[in-house]
Amino acid sequence: MDTAAVEVVDLVKRYGATTAVTGLTFSARRGSVTALLGPNGAGKTSTIEICEGFRRADGGRVRVLGMDPVADSTALKPRVGVMPQSGGVPTGARAAEWLRLMASFHARPIEPGLLLERLGLNPVATTPFRRLSGGQQQRLSLACAVVGRPELVFLDEPTAGLDPQARMATWDLVAALREAGVAVILTTHHMEEAERLSDHVVIIDRGAVVAEGTPTELTGDRREVYFSTEAPVDTAQLAAALPEGSRVDAQGPSDGRREYVVTAGDRGEPGPEFLATVTAWCASAGVLAEDLRVRRRTLEDVFLEITGRELRDQ
Repeated sequence: MDTAAVEVVDLVKRYGATTAVTGLTFSARRGSVTALLGPNGAGKTSTIEICEGFRRADGGRVRVLGMDPVADSTALKPRVGVMPQSGGVPTGARAAEWLRLMASFHARPIEPGLLLERLGLNPVATTPFRRLSGGQQQRLSLACAVVGRPELVFLDEPTAGLDPQARMATWDLVAALREAGVAVILTTHHMEEAERLSDHVVIIDRGAVVAEGTPTELTGDRREVYFSTEAPVDTAQLAAALPEGSRVDAQGPSDGRREYVVTAGDRGEPGPEFLATVTAWCASAGVLAEDLRVRRRTLEDVFLEITGRELRDQ
């Protein structure tokens, strides 16, 4: 069996004079979780909607479970689960009734009661959708996306608005889907979620892939020094006090508490002497370095480094 559940090659999508997706290429394997990440306006939604068959591509090639998502949409619908962030459930539908209706459209559905229990929805089984909390609506939408035992499922911000317990239950369900051989394509702004769940990460920006790999391949295994402070830090002076090749990057607003990440450059990972130099410089500069620790880079660090830290409207 072909292990590729989704293949996207040189995808192009235009909206009038604007090109939203510019030659994007990636694939998603069966039995794995692929995270498609990017800032607002990067082209994620257009790409996913084309893969789901809701939009037509203007160029390139897209295959979903070996088929054309538009021309073969009727054949694909029973095999693909879609979880839109907006829910897509009639406001008056009761949670259990709606999930049972969705299950009735499939030949071998998961027992709806099992999903309601697993996702903590039994207490609101008879509650109309409009009266569910945002997190409960998210969980019901997730249940609807997977109740038909899909071979491929698209999850759009699956834990938005969820409390920690519900988030963990959702993560456990995604892990179970992977173990069952389902291909999962995940879009999320929650980098911890992407790093924890994903087997493969595709970062896109301005309509093109700018980085991809496993979370470990993207983050590496090198360590860095992290601290936060209310006082401003002259990053150039701190870097000059450190071994050649070291870097000091600031995060957060320039007029409030800021976070600083110090890397040791080409001379290796930060050891005791490196850490002592950082703390000694802070002491001499009158800077109280709070939450000081040595840590490994996270996927969020990589994402911000690649796509930039500025906020974007589109």
